[in-house]
Amino acid sequence: MNEMIRNNKREASRRDVLALLGAGVTTLAAMPTLAQAQGREPSEAAVLHDPDIAVAGNPDGDIAIVEWFDYQCPYCRKMEPELRQVVQDDGKVRLLLKDWPILGPVSVVAARMALACKYQDKYVQAHDALMGVNSKLTEGRIGELMRDAGIDLDRAKSDLAANAKAIDAILARNNKQAEALGFKGTPSFIVGKFRVPGVLTMAQFEQVIADARKAKMGG
Repeated sequence: MNEMIRNNKREASRRDVLALLGAGVTTLAAMPTLAQAQGREPSEAAVLHDPDIAVAGNPDGDIAIVEWFDYQCPYCRKMEPELRQVVQDDGKVRLLLKDWPILGPVSVVAARMALACKYQDKYVQAHDALMGVNSKLTEGRIGELMRDAGIDLDRAKSDLAANAKAIDAILARNNKQAEALGFKGTPSFIVGKFRVPGVLTMAQFEQVIADARKAKMGG
């Protein structure tokens, strides 16, 4: 009886996810190769294996979650701890973090500074510091948060100046991919081969990950 109840709960959770996502769920199975894209949708490889994109979670995981986010997006901030918990609990998820600063000039400043921190191997620390606040960001506040996270701010500024072209190319690429995939705002996700435009709870993330694994196995 207890097992039946658990199974019913899992199926109800699955139905809730599907109802929530509705027509917004599509798969990446038909994504073209880069040579075929020609301005349409990006290839699966371009989205899931961009060498310039930071990877959290398990870099050798069997399922990838790709998040497009803005540091000033309240939904991104609210959801971040739960997403990280799901990734940690699962243990087999690659989490790719794609800066998509669409909420104004300060969002762009935050994203460029965070990406500059990768040159001192502290992008994830910068990301977590900027995502972990509830207040509005300013250029001064961005600097304070980074210093508090143990980042060499002077070096970050120097790295930004030296690598501005490469950093801006990453942001342009992230934006082009998000728009081509039909995303309208942050946060937006790919989970395995599913596009997920919007916020999910921990239970819903777990269910979509399970469905992505099932789809990958052809089941």
